[in-house]
Amino acid sequence: MDEVTVQIKHRFTEAVIYECTVPADTPEHVRTKGAVQKAVWARANLRGADLRGADLRDAELRGANLSDADLRGANLSDADLRGANLRGANLSGANLS
Repeated sequence: MDEVTVQIKHRFTEAVIYECTVPADTPEHVRTKGAVQKAVWARANLRGADLRGADLRDAELRGANLSDADLRGANLSDADLRGANLRGANLSGANLS
C-alpha cells in the first residue's frame, strides 16, 4: 500500500514539529487529523503548531500541548480536549461546539 508523508510545522519557523505517514488513499482533510492524533499518542510537543483550518472534529486530543498553536478556523467540534494545553493558542473562528 502506498503511503504519503504528513508534516506538522511550527507556525512561525516552519520547522517540522512532527512527521508521519498515512495511507495514500486517505482523504486530504483526514490526513492532518490523523497526523495530529498520532502526534498526541506519541506525546509529541505540538507547541506552536500551524493547524489553521484543520478538520479535527472528533479528534482525541486529550493532554495535547497545543500552546501557542495556530488553530484559526479549525474545526474542533466534539474533539476531546480534556487536559489539553491551549494557552496562547489562536482560536479565532475555530468551531468549539
